[in-house]
Amino acid sequence: MSEIPHVVVSRLPIYLRALENIAAEGLTCISSQELSERLGISAAQIRKDLSMFGEYGKQGRGYPVAALTEALRRHLHVDRMWDVVLVGVGDLGHALARYKGFPDHGFRIAMAFDKDPEKIGTRVGEIEVEDVRYMARRVQENGILVGMIATPANAAQEAANTLVFAGVRALLNYAPIHLTVPDDVRVEYLDPVIPLQRMTYYL
Repeated sequence: MSEIPHVVVSRLPIYLRALENIAAEGLTCISSQELSERLGISAAQIRKDLSMFGEYGKQGRGYPVAALTEALRRHLHVDRMWDVVLVGVGDLGHALARYKGFPDHGFRIAMAFDKDPEKIGTRVGEIEVEDVRYMARRVQENGILVGMIATPANAAQEAANTLVFAGVRALLNYAPIHLTVPDDVRVEYLDPVIPLQRMTYYL
């Protein structure tokens, strides 16, 4: 399979979530037009995106929901459980560690680290907060490939450096700072201020 454009990959989780909701409604087939109406993405774009991964739809019958859901999970590699390391257990980190939605979608917060002595040794949900000084060794021992950074901005790059050194290859960064990482490390940014500023432009 040729390399899929990032913009297409970024839409796959949107399709997957819609299909999971559709399955919960008891529907077994869905047309690209019906998906378009639910998602605000053109039917032609949906058909083009999904065709890059195989021929799942049938003319006049639409897409089989169960089969397409399974296929998208496989393509996104969330047909397995990914252990995730969380760095930073402040208010945001606490919320992430307690979020119940991750396991249903293929992710489990397996470890949490902080440098605050008052947080180290405490528990957040079922996880004990560990000392960030031992993070590289612990991550390496457990072969964790996915990390979440929920530190203040001034600590995020150091956290990223440690995680990359330990073998992490995918980072979800909540800190309001751009990270410098090797080319083979994927970083996604989730700074809530940016979309808020985009929205207020239109108000």
